Amino acid sequence: MDYTTRIANTTFDHLFINAAGVYCQTAEQLDQIQEAEAVAAVMTKSATAELRLGNQEPRYAAFPDQHNTINSMGLPNLGLDYYLNYVLKSHLKRPTIFSVVGLSQTEIVANLKKLQVSNYTGLAELNLSCPNVPGEPQIAYDFQTTDEILKQVFAFYGKPLGIKLPPYFDLAHFDQIAKILNRYPLAYVNSINSVGNGLVIDPKTDKVVIRPKDGFGGLGGAQIKATALANVRALRLRLRPEIKMIGTGGVTCGRDVFDHLLCGADLVSVGSQLAIEGPTVFARLEKELEAIFTEKQITSLDQVRGRLKIF
Repeated sequence: MDYTTRIANTTFDHLFINAAGVYCQTAEQLDQIQEAEAVAAVMTKSATAELRLGNQEPRYAAFPDQHNTINSMGLPNLGLDYYLNYVLKSHLKRPTIFSVVGLSQTEIVANLKKLQVSNYTGLAELNLSCPNVPGEPQIAYDFQTTDEILKQVFAFYGKPLGIKLPPYFDLAHFDQIAKILNRYPLAYVNSINSVGNGLVIDPKTDKVVIRPKDGFGGLGGAQIKATALANVRALRLRLRPEIKMIGTGGVTCGRDVFDHLLCGADLVSVGSQLAIEGPTVFARLEKELEAIFTEKQITSLDQVRGRLKIF
């Protein structure tokens, strides 16, 4: 199967990327993603201006038998300069996507201005959807602020830029956010980030399983697949065709990948299952996907992408 996919100035020869925040904090982890089979690109950790330690531990819990996770990491990262140095190395084997975040509108703009004047020419992703920083709301739930940020950013940022969104749960919200996004020359939309503010209780101790925010954290894994697919589908139907889609959420097997493609995803991002299984997950997913293609006699991605059947 030819998996060639193009977003803006970047060509990908596979479908899979790591979700921002998972297996990408250090150069060593990024190198492991680069070396993994079936990887389309390497996503860097969402970078703030300065190094950030994140929330108090324990801040992550996994349930491998259920393929589920909960986390309240709080954006730990090594700072924008660390990741900028990494992506500017000449030995990179895979395309990179530089994830940028900020705890304020001022920091977001400053970070992207620094990226604009740098020698980095690849894709960047503006993360407006982290649910795990105490006291900081998810920006993309505030439509007016999202519009203001994008207007300010695209006044100076001329390199390919995508945006990472939180999950939406109302059809009116899909309409509202798509109307805003369609005003700007976005390279892609990445949907979804984790489903914010879930709560998991350990039945042995009757305690919450993570410490920050009294146990509230972002849900990931199989439990969010239906929400992820709904967001990918709803946004694909509403966005300009020039804006590509990266589908994220609930990917644990080849069928999950197939479903994201049906809903219109151009690439598929893997988070929780990558954290559980490690970088070998990408090759397994591609093998399982190819088995589905063979069974259904599919020879081109065009036969699948966006081809979801409805009654």
